[in-house]
Amino acid sequence: MYFPPLMVNIARIFEPSDLFNNGLIVCQKKPKEHSYGIFYGENPLDFTFPLVLLQMSLVILVTHLLHFLLKPFRQPKIVSEILGGIILGPSVLGRNEKYRAYMFPVNSYYMIRNIGVVGFMYFFFLAGVKMDITVITRARKKHWYIGLAGVVAPFCSSLTVAFLERKSLDKETAKASSIWGISSSLSMSSFPVLYPIIRELNLLSSGIGRMALYTAIVSDVTGMNTLLIFEAWKQGEHRAIVALWYVVCFMGIVTSIVGAARQAMLWIVRNTPEGKPVDQIYVVTILAGVMVAGLIADMFGLTIVNGPLWLGLAVPDGPPLGAIVVEKSETFVRNIFMPFSFLYIGIIFDFSYVSEQWSQLKPFVLMVLAAYVARLVSTLVASRFFDMMVKDSLALSLIMSLKGEVDILLFLHLTDRTIIGREHFTVIVITVASVTALVTPLISILYNPTRPYMVNKRRNIQHSPPNTELHIVACIHGEENLSGVLKLLEVSNPTVNSPISVYALYMVELVGRSNPVLIDHKKEKQEQVVSDNSNFSSIQHALRIFQEARGECLKISSYTTITSKKSMYQDICELALSKKACLIIVLFNKNNGVNSNVLAHAPCSVGILVDRSRSPFQNLVKNSMHRHLAVIFLGGADAREALSYADRMAVNPDISLTVIRFLSHENEGDNKMEKKLDDGLVTWFWVKSEGSNRIVYREVVVRNGEETIASIQAMDKERYDLWIVGRKNGINPVLLKGLSNWSENNELGVIGDYVASADFDSRASVLAVQQQVLRGQDKGSSASVLGGYSFGTRK
Repeated sequence: MYFPPLMVNIARIFEPSDLFNNGLIVCQKKPKEHSYGIFYGENPLDFTFPLVLLQMSLVILVTHLLHFLLKPFRQPKIVSEILGGIILGPSVLGRNEKYRAYMFPVNSYYMIRNIGVVGFMYFFFLAGVKMDITVITRARKKHWYIGLAGVVAPFCSSLTVAFLERKSLDKETAKASSIWGISSSLSMSSFPVLYPIIRELNLLSSGIGRMALYTAIVSDVTGMNTLLIFEAWKQGEHRAIVALWYVVCFMGIVTSIVGAARQAMLWIVRNTPEGKPVDQIYVVTILAGVMVAGLIADMFGLTIVNGPLWLGLAVPDGPPLGAIVVEKSETFVRNIFMPFSFLYIGIIFDFSYVSEQWSQLKPFVLMVLAAYVARLVSTLVASRFFDMMVKDSLALSLIMSLKGEVDILLFLHLTDRTIIGREHFTVIVITVASVTALVTPLISILYNPTRPYMVNKRRNIQHSPPNTELHIVACIHGEENLSGVLKLLEVSNPTVNSPISVYALYMVELVGRSNPVLIDHKKEKQEQVVSDNSNFSSIQHALRIFQEARGECLKISSYTTITSKKSMYQDICELALSKKACLIIVLFNKNNGVNSNVLAHAPCSVGILVDRSRSPFQNLVKNSMHRHLAVIFLGGADAREALSYADRMAVNPDISLTVIRFLSHENEGDNKMEKKLDDGLVTWFWVKSEGSNRIVYREVVVRNGEETIASIQAMDKERYDLWIVGRKNGINPVLLKGLSNWSENNELGVIGDYVASADFDSRASVLAVQQQVLRGQDKGSSASVLGGYSFGTRK
């Protein structure tokens, strides 16, 4: 056994008994690794490996249970993770000596600490993979001003308080370099902390969400520089040359990672065939490289997470490489490693230290409070300077004040350097948990991302004046549904007198990156879009050919949104709002939650298309085949919108239209106002179309839903190419009596779902239409159509 020279010298001076009595030698049982089992009379907790498994199971169970209990109160996951670590630590359950002795013996601390640090390493690596730091080049002046104000103000406030209370601080904490380091750590608003909370709040694609993420990257870049100054300053306190070597090593490691590692990863991307996953060996090598990066960073005196963070930034974000790295590792890191990280935090956290040394902690607490208040005020003032609404400015200020893993790790680093004590760290953990727990629900209350889409002006087809341009947002998921969207646009009858402007939105799910993007391809270079998505170029090429074949009657503008499915509806609604669209066309998808959100929040009418077309795209350009359309008119606002859209289509001489209106027997269940509005529109349509041999109008009287279905089933299903139905608003319930439990997909409505089902046995596509719902009006209310509507003839 090796004894350090100091211990050998001490052993020469003192007798062995004196060494034991003075606590210079502590005897401990050698930890055992594996148990033979309880049948041999052994306690599994006396062995290292079973104890680790129990600790892992317990921390994961407690964390998930807390998250389940706190989720209804709009608490982010980090709050439950911090509380889980605290509950299992010395402040709560750890007060019981038996629990502490069994669950956390002295030897287990090192195991928990090492696994916890590994968790932080991979957390920062994944944060770097998802982060696109190049967005800072696209940051606007307001992002820079708000970001800098949110860093400089809390930094200066904390410095001021620290120097005013310097005499009350500990000797190590009172050093100028220590004050700089603490103030730098307090002034940061970190992107890896804000992103998951913004995502949980479903604000990724909202205006405030995008603003916060851009501002956070500005804050990160500024904060990294102040922390670099602190680390170099601290390294050079004893020898100035060490500070220079620190900076040289930092720049060398960053250059090596960005240069060599980045180029190697780009080579992997180039050599991966399109549409194929990256070879597993490359993924394993990169994940193993995280350990190497941490080792190198620690070897040269850098913070151990610096290496993994920069390695993550070197990984090309998004598919194919960044996406698969995140996919293969994120679940394990977040649910296995990170709970150990918070358990490590919980073990260091001890509330008794705060209560015993409160008088000495007062200056530090004042620094923390000054930094928080200064950030709130400075962000609020800077936001108002750029004419943001008061509520939005306050919501942004609260978002930028959120704290999490990065802030805890920064102060954990200061604790390891003995700049602050365990009591200071406990104050920071209390502050992070309490502020995040209080602020997150307030953000949800203050900011409603759907508020901008609540418009009072009519934006639908029925109330659009005749012979005016029609604006449509068409959502495209990929090549497989492009043909169906283009066929619907074709039968929508763009003409010189009534042209159509289409805003084609290509939707890409956000995978392997954090920054949501909405790109206008007329303004942005294609290389900045989705160079990793092979579908994009072919879709844009098809749209261009389709537009050229229609001349001036049709204009198509291409957009791409890259965001999470949960937030995708925000980009759709935002585009429809800004372009004053009358209709949003989305593709039906059973497992897609986007459509339901679009239906709930759209600022205009919505059409959900079930595409069953089989003819190739080229047929749309080369020929003008005759098409037969059928409208199932059950009454209500949605049915009126469907009929108005079909009427526009029927102006085309290559379109034949059949309209079937369903009425209840002896007007049972009719809403007088809805019936009056239906009669007005149908009468106008019948009178206008009476002389046309391409348009057929019939009425069917039914007593219940069964007769409604029987009447639809009796139609010649093989004749029609497209069924158009109103979704559900304003339908007489008698017409659907007995069908409410039959429908499986609420997006299409009861009748739309039936016509699209396999039971109906039709190869025609289906379009379910919902008319725009005005702000403050229930979807079933007839008030949404009061105030008159135009019945002008379209030519």
